[in-house]
Amino acid sequence: MDDHFECGSSGASSTYPQQCSALRKNGHVVLKGRPCKIVEMSTSKTGKHGHAKVHLVGIDIFTSKKIEDICPSTHNMDVPNVSRKDYQLVDIDTDKFVTLLDDDGSNREDLRLPLDPLGKEIQDSFNNGSTLMCTVCSAMGEEMIVGIKPCN
Repeated sequence: MDDHFECGSSGASSTYPQQCSALRKNGHVVLKGRPCKIVEMSTSKTGKHGHAKVHLVGIDIFTSKKIEDICPSTHNMDVPNVSRKDYQLVDIDTDKFVTLLDDDGSNREDLRLPLDPLGKEIQDSFNNGSTLMCTVCSAMGEEMIVGIKPCN
């Protein structure tokens, strides 16, 4: 009998647990379901009946919105696996989707220009004939262009 199996991903999780007290400023954490960069942390003293609490302030790495949360220092928090990869910008279509070229020569056409000033800067540089490298940030199943630099 033939068995057919669907191909899946490597099984790598989009987050991993880390104790709240081990988190550090400029690190990453999941706050209210969103991947964030920690911009502020403060720990309150242990109360009469409980744990020291950690007050976390993070900036969503995709929307730049400020998110705050409080958790006991001994609890585990989810930390997103954040990766960055550089691609060469090949084209921008009329729907604002970009064509990006990978190191191995493959194209990807599934990302839109960011809606912030960076998107305008990419469009203007592209229109002026500049060759750009775009840095794509990936975390928790989301991807977005977060930076650019001119090609050599």
